Amino acid sequence: MLRYYITDRHAAGGMEPMLEYIDRALADGLEWIQIREKDLPARELCELVRWVVALPNPHGTRVLVNSRLDVALACGAHGAHLPANSVSPAEVRRIVPAGFLISVSTHTVDEVRAAEDEGADFCVFGPIFAPLSKTGYGEPVGLDKLREAGNAVGIPVLALGGITRDNAVQCVAAGAMGVAGVSIFQTGLTPAASGPAIPS
Repeated sequence: MLRYYITDRHAAGGMEPMLEYIDRALADGLEWIQIREKDLPARELCELVRWVVALPNPHGTRVLVNSRLDVALACGAHGAHLPANSVSPAEVRRIVPAGFLISVSTHTVDEVRAAEDEGADFCVFGPIFAPLSKTGYGEPVGLDKLREAGNAVGIPVLALGGITRDNAVQCVAAGAMGVAGVSIFQTGLTPAASGPAIPS
């Protein structure tokens, strides 16, 4: 199971607790961490990303930055996460180094197909269940749509929205290659890793 921790210092109770969660995620060998502190000024965001990238990383966890491609490139992150309806992965691919990861937020099966067609390495899809930490993303799409999305493409599709340790197993059974979220990785109940490797 691929695991994608999306940071949220507000939900974590502040910067210091969030940094502890990040440190633990690295120690636990999560495949990906997305720095999603969208309200941080650019300078502070850069400092945070540089700090995370410099942490001991014994399992090769890849660090991505939400939206801010400039920050990701300037600070040595391993990739960037693109919100739905933003610049296409194909455009990003033209200006980033080889091996730079591009992930995309998707909410429909058509968006999942477009993410693959445009060169994304993987996508998150949801909300599958009622979100635990965020609102405003519409009604849950459910496991049947997750199954359809997973069957539609060859890139990894990660389930997002209301993911818990228990229902993560249901998501993988429905065809997701892993799970993404905030709360599940900021509670101490991280799902175990197993299954397919991350794309190189």
